[in-house]
Amino acid sequence: MGSIHKLIYHNDRMLPLDEVRLSPGQAALFNGWGIFTTMRIYDGVPFGFERHWNRLMTDARLLQMPVKHAPEPVRAAATELLRANAVGEGCIRVYFLYNKIGFWCSNEPMPTVDFLMYTTDLPKRVGPTQLGVQAHGRHAANPLTGRKVTSWLQNVFSLEQAHQRGFEEVVLLNERDEVAECTAANLYRVRGGTVATPPLAAGCLAGVTRQVVMELAPALGIQIKERPLKLDDLYGADEVFMTSTTREVQPVSQIEQHKFANAPGPITARLAQAFSSYVKRYVAEQKQAQKVSA
Repeated sequence: MGSIHKLIYHNDRMLPLDEVRLSPGQAALFNGWGIFTTMRIYDGVPFGFERHWNRLMTDARLLQMPVKHAPEPVRAAATELLRANAVGEGCIRVYFLYNKIGFWCSNEPMPTVDFLMYTTDLPKRVGPTQLGVQAHGRHAANPLTGRKVTSWLQNVFSLEQAHQRGFEEVVLLNERDEVAECTAANLYRVRGGTVATPPLAAGCLAGVTRQVVMELAPALGIQIKERPLKLDDLYGADEVFMTSTTREVQPVSQIEQHKFANAPGPITARLAQAFSSYVKRYVAEQKQAQKVSA
């Protein structure tokens, strides 16, 4: 992902990046007690805002974070920030950081929960991708697994190890040697015309793109089943693909030394097209709503 753009939103103010102050006394900065989400921007519109917000609030409740923000003011702030940074196509990240928790926090005047938002350019991801494999990359039984928390080191470290081996991403296996997900994407196997993806109980994130694709599939005559998958299920697939905010629907051409020569396969291609059409409809609807409310 590209560099952070020059203006960011911090609590109730938009400020230049170099004027934003974060303190060692904000407990979340060092213990990772925070949540975040990344939304893709299409033609100035944050895609799937409602879905991202619902997941954020679900995670806030599980982490016992007293987030007091309402969705519409946050959406308005996001729109203001996108305009100020002149972002037509890109990404926006929304963070909530728990400042007043635990022993290592200061008495500085600050909100109990910090609200932070910034924008970046889109990462360059084109065509089929290649994945490594990492055992014990997810602990499915951990109650925080599947939550977008700011203590993200395991993901960043796993991804860096994959990059050092020449792969773009990595398949993370859980403690039962089941496929969970990648560090920032959900995974799918296609075999015999049926799509399978790991259930949330395997330790994967409830991805927004995953949710949309699973809703779109039945109208295409494509069945997506949630079920446990092993590595051999991926190696024996007709097609493998992944979904995420920045990747949309992306084919996989290689896992370790096993290659999928036909990537993207026909089902991957159909789902990718359906998702693209859905995005266009969503953006058009949001722009129309903006005109009506103006």
